[in-house]
Amino acid sequence: MSQLLIVYHSKTGGSRQMAEAAANAARVEIPTELKLAAEAEPTDMLMADGYIFCAPENLAAIAGLMKDFFDRCYYPVLGKVEGRPYSQMVCAGSDGESAARQTARIAQGWRLREVQPPLIVCTHAQTPEAILANKVIPEEQLSLCRELGSAMGAGISMGVF
Repeated sequence: MSQLLIVYHSKTGGSRQMAEAAANAARVEIPTELKLAAEAEPTDMLMADGYIFCAPENLAAIAGLMKDFFDRCYYPVLGKVEGRPYSQMVCAGSDGESAARQTARIAQGWRLREVQPPLIVCTHAQTPEAILANKVIPEEQLSLCRELGSAMGAGISMGVF
């Protein structure tokens, strides 16, 4: 049976809300494992048939714990996940493009296949207080996360990806 793995990191709750929305929608289509980046291991990657990576953008890069996940898993799964589908979601205070490019570059090294463009949710947090505050992602943005999760789940389940 096919499985989707969603790996996420969240310090202020935004990425967590996004990942949970995608996971809940994907579970309607396919078994879905939702893992914190700090807990995800290479074996999780190897057991999955596709991936959604979800992280905040910090200082124009993916959050450090998400980068740590990629660092820990990169070589152990290199050459073993080629061609598997992936998508990504970024929770950003401004544009999120740098984090999306960084994740895409890592996925390219793994030879994963991007099947949806990155979903970037902008919180417009620009002050230290707003950046560090707990986030509440608006329903219209969570709806997009659910659509992404549902599409990934359905695509893997039907063998489209």
